[in-house]
Order: sequence, then C-alpha cells, then structure tokens
Amino acid sequence: MGNVVITGAETPLGDRVAALVADDPTATTTVALGVGDNRVDLVNDDVKPYLEGADTLVHLAVSRPGDATVATDDVEIARRAFDAAGAAGVRHLVVLSSATVYGAWPDNAVPLTEDAPLRPNPGVPYVAERVAIEELAAEWRQAHPGTTVAVLRPVRAAAGRDRDWLVPALRPVPAVPDDADEPPAQFVHLDDLASAVDLVRRKRLDGTFNVAPDGWIPGEDVRSLTGAPPKVPLPGRVAGRMVRWRWRWGIGETPPELLPYLLHPWVVANDRLRAEGWAPTVTNEEACVEAHDVGAWATLSPRRRQEIALGVAGAGVAGVLAAVGLVVRRALRSR
Repeated sequence: MGNVVITGAETPLGDRVAALVADDPTATTTVALGVGDNRVDLVNDDVKPYLEGADTLVHLAVSRPGDATVATDDVEIARRAFDAAGAAGVRHLVVLSSATVYGAWPDNAVPLTEDAPLRPNPGVPYVAERVAIEELAAEWRQAHPGTTVAVLRPVRAAAGRDRDWLVPALRPVPAVPDDADEPPAQFVHLDDLASAVDLVRRKRLDGTFNVAPDGWIPGEDVRSLTGAPPKVPLPGRVAGRMVRWRWRWGIGETPPELLPYLLHPWVVANDRLRAEGWAPTVTNEEACVEAHDVGAWATLSPRRRQEIALGVAGAGVAGVLAAVGLVVRRALRSR
C-alpha cells in the first residue's frame, strides 16, 4: 500500500484510524496531520511536502467541530489537501463526509441508499460544506484518471464522551410540533467508523458508502434512550419559537437550523459497505446510550440503560406532559 497520510489525526476518529493504519504491515509509513498540528497549518501552509511519496490520503480534517451554524475553513482545507495530493501523485483518496448531506425531509425514503439525491436542508453551513467537499473529491477523480476515491457518509458518531457535535445538537428537544412524529435515528460507534475508514483504505474502494449499524432506533424510543425530557406537543410555529428561544439564551443545544433533522427521517442503509466485508460491532441503541451522559442514569452500563429505558418508556408520561404543557402555555401567555 505504501505511505499513508491522515489529516485530522488529532480527532478521536483520526486517532483511531491512525492506530489501525500503524498496525497494517502493508502501510510502510504513516504521516498523521492535525488541524492544530505544530508542524503544519492545513489552512495556510504548503502540505505537498508531507504527501510526497504517499499512495493514499485519508482526509478526516474538521477545522472547527461543534458549531453547525458558522462557516469554517473545511472546504478550503480539502481543496488544498486534494490539490497537493494530485501534485504528489497520490492514487487513492478516502474522504469523510456525513449522512446529513441527504437532508431531512418528510418524503425521504427509509432507509436512504447511496443513490438517493443530495438535498441538504438550507441554512446549515456544516452540511453545505460536506456537499462541497464531496464535489471537490469527484472533480479530483475526474482530473486524475486511474485514481480511486472513497467517500464515507456516517450517521451520528460517538464513543462515550468522544462524540461528534451532532450528538448533543440533535438530542430531542422538549417542544415539538403537535402534528409531527419523531423520526427514527442512528448512531455509529467511533470504533466501527474507524474500521470502515480503514477498510475502504485497505481495499482501495471507489465510490460512496453510508456508515451506520444495521437498522435504526424507532422515534418513540430515542427520547427515552437519550434521557431527553418528555415532549410537549405545541403548534408548529410555537414549537419553532421555543427552539429558537432556548438556543438564543444558551439553554438549548439545538440550533434552529437543525430542527428538520429532529422532525424528519434521514436514516441510511449500510448494504453497500457490508457487501465489502464491513460489520458493525456496536448497535444503534448501545452507541446511543453510551454517548449521552444523563447524570445518575449514566452510572449504569449502556446495555442496562437500554433495557430499562425501553422497558419503562411511556410510563407516567401523560401526567408529566400535562404539567409541563401547562407551565409552558402559562409562560407563553405571560410573554
């Protein structure tokens, strides 16, 4: 396989991937570059010297994780890395994208395959940047005949406290439109995502691959598994205002622009990746409960939290909803 260069090596995912590559005897040299690396600034420095003699570039860099509403340097970083890879004679790219590029819409297929059109919801720079990076990767393949490009679209990824920004940002909110059904959800463990990255690298796969465990968590179970508060059904416009208000005052983790991802399905099929030999080791439910720290609840093992949550889901909810709904309506009238 020759030399492998990994960008974004400072991330929990990058660290896992670098360890897998380091254990591969066919990868003669591993160069790990982080966005904040002391040796190179991926935004401003010339990265071509680090790619000289490399056969594969694994591009995992994320310049500013955690804020989906602010534009970042991610597209420029990808452009510079891909240009340098082409100039250095790299033959294989592995590019990290996101399943959010499909968009969250009421008419989405369940599940979405890699052939589904990309319909990103407007107003979310993070998602628009993933689409732009995928376009850059496709242009790079066309400009360099004989090369291969593997694009990975994972769902929410986490391993305990090591979790991407989507996990807390998409925790179910209290106020939801009264005419909306909470959609199913998926969570992939970072160890399984790292193994997917390493698989497409080792096999030099070409094409796009969704990354998710088998199946998904039904919408009615997601709230219980994440330890989220009971939902308060409100008129759609009022529910949207509540989300914006909570975000504005710093008491909510969901930007209003991401609300569609809590209201509409965007779960994906993993058949294409499984056909190449990838097999998840952690279920959606196990990855979900491991990723959400909910106080004393978190002292239980992920599997036990899953069993208890699914066993008692719905118990006593009617009374809680009535009480919370009354408080919210009074607050709205007073405002």
